[in-house]
Amino acid sequence: MGLCRTSYGIPSGDRGDTPPVTGEIRHPYRLPLLPLVYQSHADHTLFAYRKGDVFLSVLVYVDDLILAGNNGTACSSFKKYLNDCFKLKDLGPLKYFLGIEAARVPRGLFLSQLKYALDILSESALSTSKPAEFSMEQNHSFALAGSPLLSDPGPYWRLIGHLVYLTITRPDICYAYLKASPGQGLFLPADSPLQIYAFCDSDWASCPLTRRSVTGYFVSLENSPILWRTKKEPTVSRSSAEADYCSMAVTTCELTWLKSFLLSLGVHHDRPMRLFCDNQTALHIASNPVFHERTKHIEIDCHYVREQLLAGNISTAHVLTAQQVADIFTKALGRHQFHYLCDKFGIQNLHAPT
Repeated sequence: MGLCRTSYGIPSGDRGDTPPVTGEIRHPYRLPLLPLVYQSHADHTLFAYRKGDVFLSVLVYVDDLILAGNNGTACSSFKKYLNDCFKLKDLGPLKYFLGIEAARVPRGLFLSQLKYALDILSESALSTSKPAEFSMEQNHSFALAGSPLLSDPGPYWRLIGHLVYLTITRPDICYAYLKASPGQGLFLPADSPLQIYAFCDSDWASCPLTRRSVTGYFVSLENSPILWRTKKEPTVSRSSAEADYCSMAVTTCELTWLKSFLLSLGVHHDRPMRLFCDNQTALHIASNPVFHERTKHIEIDCHYVREQLLAGNISTAHVLTAQQVADIFTKALGRHQFHYLCDKFGIQNLHAPT
């Protein structure tokens, strides 16, 4: 896996016959004909191709590229081709990309945003503040704001934007802050089996203004965390079961997308993705196709989740509330439970993996 930087639209020569990247690639130095490069339908910034047992993928962000593959010769040939078409700077093995630091260890890959976290603390004048051992007081709920409005909300908006971006490698701060552990990040084991697990949860009617619920979900590839989110639901739920079922529907949509994205990378996940929920009523709604007065207003969500169940794309299961890792996205937890769930996420300090 390597990082390259290029200047698009600037040919390296004055040739008029430079082939397009999306067409047949005729390399002047090595391979007479490389296969077509395909754009992923799940993520339009991802391009990939496979020929025989050789697979390459390219992730594009403006003028930065990440190239990954299972064949060093093919990777070198593709980089040489790009260099013929554009001004390309090969930055070598992936170490830093868009504020995300990547460190390889024998057991896998460690991703963190240490410098980015320290910059947030410095900009917020919190570098010398006393760190807390965990994020929030247990069972803390958001209340109606009674303080005066900020005269300049700009710094607050920027701080929120910074924290949202930091959740790329710090899912534990989706409902928290970070002074005590800026060097923590995600550890992705090299030997994870190809089984997807998802946990979903909601905090019913927790918004004091709108009474909308907060939904959270967490998805992992066995022990590798790959997808998570917390957000306020778009509508008001009339029961905790409905709120949890809406969370199941949102998570099912993400799982459907994830399966398509993995297919773009040549990964065929042909077994049901496991979806865990701690609400028995919501699970019964998913497994029971009979609708009645309590559930007919959420019939669309029911149909979608039920359809995915019958297709074998997902399978649902109950999980004890104490084991519900999505809880960290929806409510303030005590110190013991907070650190227990962080361990389940695979969150570690930079020097922890060996």
